[in-house]
Amino acid sequence: MTVDFVIKKAPAYRVASIRWTGPWSDAKVRRQFETVVAWARRQGLKTGVWIFREPSEREFEVAVEVRGTARSDRKVRLRTLPATSVASVVYDPEVVASRVVYHGLTDWVRWRRKDRTIRSAGDYREIYRDDPWRNAKAYAATEVQITVRR
Repeated sequence: MTVDFVIKKAPAYRVASIRWTGPWSDAKVRRQFETVVAWARRQGLKTGVWIFREPSEREFEVAVEVRGTARSDRKVRLRTLPATSVASVVYDPEVVASRVVYHGLTDWVRWRRKDRTIRSAGDYREIYRDDPWRNAKAYAATEVQITVRR
């Protein structure tokens, strides 16, 4: 498998999301995604990509792209993630360890800052084309992005 880093323009996403603070828990991430998807189904919305973000230390957000109109409720918030430039890598976590990909992408971005290809780097996000727990193809095409300013 080839793992290659690129800088590209990521589209804007209209998402339904849940944000929380606390310790990392894979089980909690999965439950929160399931909550958002169930909410979208109740609202009659079509879903798209699944996004996991860690905007700051011990703060997490799950978001699912939605198409259609609805209103936020107490737990699920509707918002738009703006189009932005990102440093990106697509890989299969069953073939390449996540820590290797994250470390490599972080170093690659640091060198792009030194050679002034980019001015700054922001937060990380993982993009899945579908439910990564139920769809092996979606999991095998995990995309990690770091938002960047050129």
